[in-house]
Amino acid sequence: MDTSLFTANNLWMMLCIALVFIMHLGFSFLEIGLTRAKNTINILFKNIIIIIIGLLTYTVIGFSIMYPGEAFEGSWIGFKSFGLVLPEDGLAISYAEGKYTYWTEFLFQAMFAATAATIVSGAVAERIKLGSFILFSLVYVGLIYPIVGMWKWGGGFLETLGFYDFAGSTIVHSVGGWAALMAVILLGPRIGKFKKGISGVIPGHNLPLATAGVFLLWFGWFGFNGGSVLSAEPGATSLVLVTTCLAAAAGGLGAFTFSYIKYKENDLSMLLNGILGGLVAITAGADQMGVLSAIVIGFFAGILIVFAVVWLDKLKLDDPVGAISVHLVCGIWGTLAVGLFGALASWSQFLHQVYGILIVAAFCCATSFGILFLIKKTMGIRVSKREEIEGLDIHEHGMQAYADFRLNEH
Repeated sequence: MDTSLFTANNLWMMLCIALVFIMHLGFSFLEIGLTRAKNTINILFKNIIIIIIGLLTYTVIGFSIMYPGEAFEGSWIGFKSFGLVLPEDGLAISYAEGKYTYWTEFLFQAMFAATAATIVSGAVAERIKLGSFILFSLVYVGLIYPIVGMWKWGGGFLETLGFYDFAGSTIVHSVGGWAALMAVILLGPRIGKFKKGISGVIPGHNLPLATAGVFLLWFGWFGFNGGSVLSAEPGATSLVLVTTCLAAAAGGLGAFTFSYIKYKENDLSMLLNGILGGLVAITAGADQMGVLSAIVIGFFAGILIVFAVVWLDKLKLDDPVGAISVHLVCGIWGTLAVGLFGALASWSQFLHQVYGILIVAAFCCATSFGILFLIKKTMGIRVSKREEIEGLDIHEHGMQAYADFRLNEH
């Protein structure tokens, strides 16, 4: 074994683990910034508990479902064993023509696991019961996400088919996005969001904090996509970082430009979500795209953000942070873009991408709706009207995020 290459790969992957971990702080800042002060602690609590649930369930069962071994290649589901079991060749594992430790591989994949539930957290903010959300996250992160991940990254049937998703536009972001859509449908809108059939604006309480969250997410995405090269190979990692960064910038420009044309306003929240939309869209093919393709993919993702927000409002679906627009709509676009741009572009590849999107959509919609519907019929999923008006911080946690906070009527 080339010990210098082994060390370089392992150090790079450990750095990427840290970058992906910091994304959870970005999600937290974004969510609390775009929602009201009276629900700040509740949102922070959810984002922290998701990491705890994700790490522990992925350790006990998720990792073995997602990477069950060669015996399950081409399968729909597999399982190796409970807990973590070292490979036969010891600590080192081979991946992407490089090597790094088994523990590094596990922790990098575990960082991804909680992201799907984090996406749902933003969409259901300000009206979901904490206990119900925790129970849903436990099942969705522990079972549903690893099963879908196995289909592609664990050598399952989507990998055999030829479906391509480099770092998770579908496998991570759409998995969370479909669940977010089902949750929003079952929960209903926040009080005061739609009055006499017209969508109203419920402004977030701290746009500077939301902006900081987006910068942290953009920063963390270098690890999210860069680490998905699964080695420290200079050419591949450099290309991925460039396409990722350019798509983010183009996404922000697309959302800003189109929202200004449509509303004649310089909307900061649209700009922020446009950046995230570009990041989500490039994630499926960041290693396959050139500079121009990355810019085009990101720019159209930003435009799609504006369309998606309007479309959801017309359907009276209340998503306080734009999670569905960013992660689901742009996740679908980015996955389709693999068949339209870059090294893999072809009609057959496009059809593979469509098939993968539809299969994941059907599975995630059915399972997330089923889990949430069962919870709704047993323990309930929505807080009472009084709790929602007065704030979840007081009723779910018995405390306030800001000492001088004064309750507004809504």
